[in-house]
Amino acid sequence: MKISLLDITDVIRSKNSGPYELTFDIMFKDQESFQKVCDAKIINEELICRLYRIPASDIINIVEFKPAKAIKVTIKRPICSGDLGETDVYGAQQHAPLLDISFEL
Repeated sequence: MKISLLDITDVIRSKNSGPYELTFDIMFKDQESFQKVCDAKIINEELICRLYRIPASDIINIVEFKPAKAIKVTIKRPICSGDLGETDVYGAQQHAPLLDISFEL
């Protein structure tokens, strides 16, 4: 049975982490779902590289933060915040690819 990330999370968002980085927060509804996703390594470098079409070297970190039932991913911004050609100054619209994640647990 496929599980959608949307069904087991309360929050999936993106934001600036300074002008040169984007951070994605994935906050789970319960500890059990969080732990299962962490144990299965669903949110990993390969997935982030594929979703955002970036090399692994552009991933700054992927952190599983148990007290908050959250996974935080930080990547290099493709274009500096506010620079010419940049379309999302606050980085608030970059989480959309994460919304389509589904997987087997």
